[in-house]
Amino acid sequence: MPTLLVSELAAALLSRGAQMATAESCTGGLIAGACTDVAGSSNWFERGFVSYSNRAKTEMLGVDAALIEAHGAVSEAVALAMARGAVAHSLAQCSLAVTGVAGPGGGSVDKPVGTVWFGWCVDGRADAECVRFEGDRAAVREATVEHALEGLVRRLRES
Repeated sequence: MPTLLVSELAAALLSRGAQMATAESCTGGLIAGACTDVAGSSNWFERGFVSYSNRAKTEMLGVDAALIEAHGAVSEAVALAMARGAVAHSLAQCSLAVTGVAGPGGGSVDKPVGTVWFGWCVDGRADAECVRFEGDRAAVREATVEHALEGLVRRLRES
């Protein structure tokens, strides 16, 4: 796992006196796992939500079911709602969210395997990004973890 990247994230959060939360679908808790692999993470990692099903996204994070129905679980709207929901349903000041198609099945023409939507929320501002990763399920999930963490580090530095 990306230990150096997690150390950078920890330093950025600690320097602000902030904590983070994760909202994960396609990674199934791998991001939270990478964060909590680092000793002392309880000082900056507040909690992780594994919201694999649509119902979990609604119940745990407050994502409107109509939003999922209208846009699909793998969408900008849902990634943003997940990121905002992670902050709203925790004591964290920032969050990251991932929802995607890790494969090998489940893809479509519009959302092929490897499509991942990312959401980040820092200081009340949320933004999203879509990336398509190549490789098998493990490769897509690993790349997703890294990209999500890098994105949060970058946003913390910029804010």
